[in-house]
Amino acid sequence: MSLNPSPLYAAPDDWRAYSGVLSRRIFAFIVDYVIVGLLCIPAAIVLFFVSILTLGLGFLLYPALFIIVAGLYFGWTLGGPHQASLGMRAMGVAMVRVDGRPMDFLTAIVHLALFWILNSVLTPLILLAGLFIERSRLVHDLLLGTVIVRTA
Repeated sequence: MSLNPSPLYAAPDDWRAYSGVLSRRIFAFIVDYVIVGLLCIPAAIVLFFVSILTLGLGFLLYPALFIIVAGLYFGWTLGGPHQASLGMRAMGVAMVRVDGRPMDFLTAIVHLALFWILNSVLTPLILLAGLFIERSRLVHDLLLGTVIVRTA
């Protein structure tokens, strides 16, 4: 079995696909976390009723509710057919893998976890890296072999 990278998923070589990506990525981040915050409201209501059915055990999930909702949101959207979250789609960017394979749910979750871990350790430096690394990639993009490209 050989790997046949699809041109739909492969990272382009043209420099125009990466111009302005870092600023679009920052605005997409803001839009996405507003969406995740809004999705936490119905999730909290559902978790309340689940907690009643489980005789209070569901209440233990409230501290991790934001992490669960964000993980599912980014896993389904980044790992989906558009390879972009709703904020990324609004800003005209998508995430592709350098090796040409499509993004999957697990890679999207690991990307999110690495972002949170590296952001807590290297707070301002994680965004500054995008100014100096080729294709405006951040540190967690380098570790996972992903890149953000313009779609519009």
